Amino acid sequence: MNEFSRIEELIGINNLNKINESRVLVLGVGGVGSVCATTLIRCGIKNIIIIDNDNIDITNINRQVMAFSDTIGMKKIDVLEKYLKKINPNINVIKIDKYIDQNNIDEIFNLDFKYAIDACDSINTKEIFIKKCIDNNKVFISCMGTANKMDPEKLKIMRIDKTEYDPLSKKIRKWARDQNLDKKIYVVSSSEKVIKKDKLGTMSFVPNTAGILCAKYIIDKIINKID
Repeated sequence: MNEFSRIEELIGINNLNKINESRVLVLGVGGVGSVCATTLIRCGIKNIIIIDNDNIDITNINRQVMAFSDTIGMKKIDVLEKYLKKINPNINVIKIDKYIDQNNIDEIFNLDFKYAIDACDSINTKEIFIKKCIDNNKVFISCMGTANKMDPEKLKIMRIDKTEYDPLSKKIRKWARDQNLDKKIYVVSSSEKVIKKDKLGTMSFVPNTAGILCAKYIIDKIINKID
């Protein structure tokens, strides 16, 4: 028996080996991305790239896996790396402490990876990252908005042109349609109507569930469960 025996029992050694050998990039390690990265490692991913330039804030404690009272002020990617290596000490983690924009996006795509998750908050970064993924034949999924929502059961994996009740999806959907990319982009999005508040609020089970769904999509792609 080993830490992946239950996974091997479920999907077989060949599929587990595919997961072990794959490299996945996670852009943004907040409430969605940190849970996504953790889930990927628990599923057997041994090579991961994590990208974020933020420090842990006290308001992150409600939803981010590496946010604790004693990690406030620390770099998210540094603490997350230690957290992931507690799960599996033998993983290879590449950390990129940068805000990704048009000026440095090419640096990411010089790295060796096939699979990617967009879990960042910036619309501009999402657009350039998605376009680069498509242009470079990367297998990817993008997470849409999870703030001001309370029902994790409303989250689904879908094509961007099928999204609704999500202000972030609406902006990305229009951009994708204008770029003729709306049939090529799969996202995790919620069909729950936004709860209108003066400021953005979050409950852990919505972004955390979105992170798990993003990880599921990538694992399914690795083992050829979905086309």
